[in-house]
Amino acid sequence: MSITILTAYDERPDGTGDLVYRAGGTDLQERLRTTGATPHILDLTGVPGFARVERTDAGTTLGAGTTVAAVARDLVGDYPALALTAAGLATPQVRATATIGGNLLQRTRCWYYRHPHTSCFKSGGDRCPARDGRHLYGVAFDTAPCVHPHPSSLAMALLTYAATIDTTHRRSLAVGDVLGDGSDPSRDHLLAADEVLTGVTLPPPVPGERGSYYRSISRFEAEWPLVEAVCRVVRDDAGAVTSCGVAVGGVAPVPLRLRAVEDLLLGSRLDDDTVSAAAHAATEGADPLPETGYKVHLVEATVREVLERVRS
Repeated sequence: MSITILTAYDERPDGTGDLVYRAGGTDLQERLRTTGATPHILDLTGVPGFARVERTDAGTTLGAGTTVAAVARDLVGDYPALALTAAGLATPQVRATATIGGNLLQRTRCWYYRHPHTSCFKSGGDRCPARDGRHLYGVAFDTAPCVHPHPSSLAMALLTYAATIDTTHRRSLAVGDVLGDGSDPSRDHLLAADEVLTGVTLPPPVPGERGSYYRSISRFEAEWPLVEAVCRVVRDDAGAVTSCGVAVGGVAPVPLRLRAVEDLLLGSRLDDDTVSAAAHAATEGADPLPETGYKVHLVEATVREVLERVRS
């Protein structure tokens, strides 16, 4: 798909240069409301192919404008871990509007960043006020200057599939190439100002794959996760795991793929001892903040839950 766009630095007729891109707008509209900003908005929803779902022998490509609801509905048979994650997000109304590209590139949900009178790394400041302030919903793996976790659930699920991402400038980027590692606290992603995410490509589906998703939240539904986890497994006729992917979100500057957990699962039959060991391994490297120690326990419990679900 080819998109011709104005860059974020092209001067407007009125002499200003602020420009933001809009797809579903579920994050953008909230940010405009809370900050009072009035940028120029470039709506992408009419771009041909922006919401396409294209299946080929090489895999499945989702246009960046594909809604979260469509991911949950149309991919459940081929990519159950991704579809279940999409189905667990937000509310039906949000899922019907929000897009896969927007979910990947949304801005941090930190209350300091979204407050119109607070300065932080991501709003042009030189510090993270949450580190020395209130960070109850912050990271449990403190690996970057900003201590609020990345908000994309779909990015977490895409990690387990080793999905790739295309933009107007580049092709076949890994999720990590787009989101970075958090070392630059001013960025939520590494796309250039004039670069638009155009699509996500998944590898060919694997027959017999099972998936599970679970989010630990502070109320019944429609809440941002304290910790979330996703798991996909393929098992042979004897019940042994031949391939798998496990990732967690809500606990680090970027979603984390848990390679140590996957290593324990491969070749196993998901027996009780393996599940217990794998859930405990999910907490390796945790370095919580003063208010986020509870998340370390939630990581173990949440990973255990998705493993129990995927083997049932």
